[in-house]
Amino acid sequence: MKCITCLQDKKLALHVYVQPRASRNRFSGLHGNAAKLCITAAPVDDKANDAVLVFLSKLFSIPKSAMHIKSGRQGRNKQIIISGLSLAQAQKALEAAL
Repeated sequence: MKCITCLQDKKLALHVYVQPRASRNRFSGLHGNAAKLCITAAPVDDKANDAVLVFLSKLFSIPKSAMHIKSGRQGRNKQIIISGLSLAQAQKALEAAL
């Protein structure tokens, strides 16, 4: 999958394209080199960013504190850095969600 890459220090970079105000939280496929993530939260007061991290923490079964948004806090294209997860585990969870 092109949307997730392995970085140094055993961290992963996940590229997502976020669609806020969706009917339900889910992955809806790929958007270029990013996974398209539909989130019910509105992009107001950082609510959508928080919803993205909560959704991903449940998907990957890791704490929310193991992730942070490196870039794209104000836009739809986001790069999320994930610690404590192997590339194989992340790909397996993403494939099941897509």
